[in-house]
Amino acid sequence: MTKRRLPMVEHADTLSLKALRELVTGLVARADRADIRIEKLEAENHKLSDENDQLRIENTRLKVDNQLLRDEIARLKNLPPRPPFRPSGMEQATGDKTVAGKEKPASRRGPKGDTGKVTREEVLPASVPPGSRFKGYKDCVVRDLVMRVEVVRYRRECWVTPDGRTIIAPLPAGIRAGYGANLRRFCLMLHAHGQVTTQRLTTLLNDVGVEISKRQVIRVLTERLDGFHAEDAAVLHAGLVSAPFVTVDDTGARHANRNFHTTHIGGEHFTVFRTGPSKSRLNFLALLRGNYQDYVLNDAAFTFLEDRQVDPALLARLNTREPRRFANQVPFLAYLAEHGIDIFDRDIIRPFAEAGIWGAIRHHGLVGNAVIVSDDAGQFRVGTHALCWVHTERLLHKLMPATPRQVKHVETLRELIWLFYKALKDFSRSPSRRAAQGLEVRFDRIFSIRTGYGDLDKLLSRLKRRKSELLRVLERPETPLHTNASERDLRGFVIKRKISGGTVSRNGRQARDSMLGLMKTCQKLGLSFWHYLGDRLGIGVDHHLIPPLPSMIAARA
Repeated sequence: MTKRRLPMVEHADTLSLKALRELVTGLVARADRADIRIEKLEAENHKLSDENDQLRIENTRLKVDNQLLRDEIARLKNLPPRPPFRPSGMEQATGDKTVAGKEKPASRRGPKGDTGKVTREEVLPASVPPGSRFKGYKDCVVRDLVMRVEVVRYRRECWVTPDGRTIIAPLPAGIRAGYGANLRRFCLMLHAHGQVTTQRLTTLLNDVGVEISKRQVIRVLTERLDGFHAEDAAVLHAGLVSAPFVTVDDTGARHANRNFHTTHIGGEHFTVFRTGPSKSRLNFLALLRGNYQDYVLNDAAFTFLEDRQVDPALLARLNTREPRRFANQVPFLAYLAEHGIDIFDRDIIRPFAEAGIWGAIRHHGLVGNAVIVSDDAGQFRVGTHALCWVHTERLLHKLMPATPRQVKHVETLRELIWLFYKALKDFSRSPSRRAAQGLEVRFDRIFSIRTGYGDLDKLLSRLKRRKSELLRVLERPETPLHTNASERDLRGFVIKRKISGGTVSRNGRQARDSMLGLMKTCQKLGLSFWHYLGDRLGIGVDHHLIPPLPSMIAARA
């Protein structure tokens, strides 16, 4: 390649005035052309950058559409869909290995703790030569499980009294339909706690020598459980009356070949599950009402209606300044119809029905001052409500930043939220008024940031409007910052749903909810579910050892 030679320029002192002017004019023209060329390149660069941003956005949208198609294909093939977002890791990243000075106890090697519960001793002789000296015993504690099948024939005496009545000796407690209490206990334990299906449970029992059919196993698991259902209802009542907070969540369930929904309500010492065809706010309020069926129009009900922005003219017709209580839905609807409210219009009647149930909840002292912590699902937004920070932070994962600058903004906000979340956790362990004021100022500063990324700025503005629910811990330090407890409790239900599928009968649905709830409650109270079942079924040494669960919940609260 030949190098291009620049034209020789004479020294300025040797040029005439005319030549000097021509030289300066040429240089200025050349500089103008260079500026035009630079401006053109900058315009092309901006154009290419805009096109690149649009391609990034289009690529992101195509990824989302592709994932939706994959999920739809998986649904049609009855395969589980891939989770759309990875776990944030905020809770683990902001956690301390040592909480409140308590370290996790190290696992201890050596003798087990049950050596003092030896049920049988057996001396094993040794074969020794003559003249040997006896030096005592060397103990070895062995754990074993004894399972044997018993088929007992009870010969019940029959007597006829002088007046003609027949008296037959009663069977021992716990026997139902030809099966003993130990068999029922074994089936309930394996099905509820061990996640064993009815088919495998039937095979297992027949293999060990119990002749029983699958239909009979289902009857053992679902029928004559009134005592368990009553205690499960009492657990919910005790928890709602005494708990300072409850965490709530829901998940899908199959019942009678239809899509139902299972709602979880839990606290520090109790757990209940309720499955129904709807997961609306009306259904959630009905669950909080427990076994009560009444409707009450009181101050709490009218405050609820005002928050829902119901027509004041309709409220004026109903507000008699005195609480009105209705035994059930029929007289309540009749009262609304008498006062000119169209009870056949769902949109009009729904807030009144919700208000009547909320008034009954307050009338019976349920929920009380408890904080309801949820993932921001609309049906849970009642009473004193708090938002889950883990679900709040997860909203950042749903954004689709298209440019490196937008990605950097999202990462910066995520880091600020993680640091703020750690500060909230520190506050909940050692609350103070001064720290609360500082956290409020810090919250306003974070969620008032404007980055120029529209979707992110809208999200920050929306979260700032929910300040009172996100900072509920500042006024109630005992309130959890997340709904992880509900997620953990529901995980057991989801596993059972994947293994056993859905339920068919009402008894099956109620038995599944009650037994899972009682099992989780026993775990939270530090009780053995096996011993609990033995006590409630009246089995030998386990009988009357475990007090009622509702009284234990109230005592610990």
